[in-house]
This record gives sequence, structure tokens and C-alpha cells, in this order.
Amino acid sequence: MWTKPWTLREGFIICCGLVVAGLMLELSVGPVVWDLFAWPANAIVLAGLIVLCVGFYLLRRRVYAFRFLSTYRAAVPALLFAVALTVIMGLTRQSVSGAWIYNMLSFWPFVLVYVYITVILSQVIIHHTLHFRWRRDIPFLLNHLGLFIAITTATLGNADMQRLKMITAIGEPEWRAISDGGAVKELSLAIELKRFIMEEYDDGTPKRFASEVQILTKTGKNIQATVDVNKPIEVEGWKIYQYGYDTAMGSMSNISILELVSDPWLPAVYTGIYMMLAGALCMFVLGVRRKKS
Repeated sequence: MWTKPWTLREGFIICCGLVVAGLMLELSVGPVVWDLFAWPANAIVLAGLIVLCVGFYLLRRRVYAFRFLSTYRAAVPALLFAVALTVIMGLTRQSVSGAWIYNMLSFWPFVLVYVYITVILSQVIIHHTLHFRWRRDIPFLLNHLGLFIAITTATLGNADMQRLKMITAIGEPEWRAISDGGAVKELSLAIELKRFIMEEYDDGTPKRFASEVQILTKTGKNIQATVDVNKPIEVEGWKIYQYGYDTAMGSMSNISILELVSDPWLPAVYTGIYMMLAGALCMFVLGVRRKKS
């Protein structure tokens, strides 16, 4: 064991070591606190990760462990561990207040395995970029770079996502909203309820409910809009959803509860996803051309 070249066995041992290290961290310091990575900390961490990955590649001729990262013998076990942990996440009820496998995104073994995959991805991306060949590497780089972007931005950007509730009333512009933890936050926009709309079925159950609102921003915008269920409106980086109303009053409710969501890193995540889709399309097109030739 550990004689060069390393095999899949060493790859699995490394992944097991990451899981054990993660469990020790979970027991000693608790789950990952993603709030600590809010802007600009997440940008600094991302830049540091990129520098670290480039350093690994530059030292690959001197340090065999770094060279091993760009092999399938490292990638296959890492992917299998990631899939296993992701399946566990899918089979268990996840909650932001959950512990261990019930809050996988903050579970150290899960985080460490995905960081390991990200590092492996970076080594493969750098290698193929430096040894670029058009037909082979365009689909490959789109897929792998897209996955790298999606994983890193979705993870680090999670700390900047805000999900707030705002209770709006007729004739009363509201600047404040409440986080899931109960903190009151003043926003750069105010929302005033103009009219609550409810349509009902014959048996009296709600068919549709929506809110006609006026939105004022500190930049001087004055927006009249209707916020419907599953049809949010977007204003200055906030997506505004219809969330609830005074159920005791029903169609006569004079308040409306709105949900405001801000996720500034989401465009980067979508960029990564679109790159992967483009890579898959390129692979299909090139495969069809090869068959015809």
C-alpha cells in the first residue's frame, strides 16, 4: 500500500480518511457555520481555493500526491463517496436546524468530500487547458469547468442568500422584513398592499390568491405590480413571492404575507449549469459527426 503508482485502493482510503476527519470535526467544533462565509469572506475563500489548486498543479512533478489528484484513481472513489452521501441526503429529511445527516450541507464529511472533488476537478481542468485540443477538450472543459463553477458558487454563495417574510397591510408601506431566525431587517425597498385578491372554488376552498402592491425603492422607483402564487416579481435583486394571508379573514384579509428572496450568486450557478448543458450538446454533435464520417 502507498507504493507508486497509487491505485483505487489508495483513492478509497483517502476518501475514508476525509469522512473520519469530518466526523472528528463534527464532534469537536460542530457543523459548518456557513454564515461565517458571507461576503466578502466567500470571495476570499474562492480566490484562495483557486490559488491553492494552481499551486497543487505547479507542484505535481515534485509531490506525487498532487499528481495523483488528476487521475481516475482519485476521481472514481471521490465520486462514489459523493454519490453515497448525496443519496443519504435525499433519503433523510433535511432541516437547517438538523444535525449530522439531517443537515447534510453543514455536515463536515459531506463538505470535505465535495471540496476534495472540487480540487480534483481543478487539476483535470488545468491539465486539459494547458494541453488543449479543440475537438476533445471543448466539451470536456465545458462540462468540468461548468461543474466546478456550479459547485463552488452554490456552496459559497449560500451564505449570502436571504429569505425573508414581510407582512404588508393596506395603506401602510413596509420597509422591514423578518428572517427565519426572527431578526428584523430594514430593506432598500418598501411594499404597500393595495388590494388582496382571492378566488374560490364552489366549496369555498382557495383557487387563487394574489396581492396588488406598490413598491417604492430608495433609488426612486415606483412600481405597481401583482404578486401571484408561483409568479414572483423581481425588484433590485429581490424576488418577491406571494406567501400567505390572514386565513381567519379569508377573502376579506387586509394583510398579505410576502416572501422576499435574494441570491446574488445564483447567476453564477446558472452559468455553470448552462456550461454543462452546452458541453453535453457539443458531445452529442461531435458524436454524430464522427458517425457520419
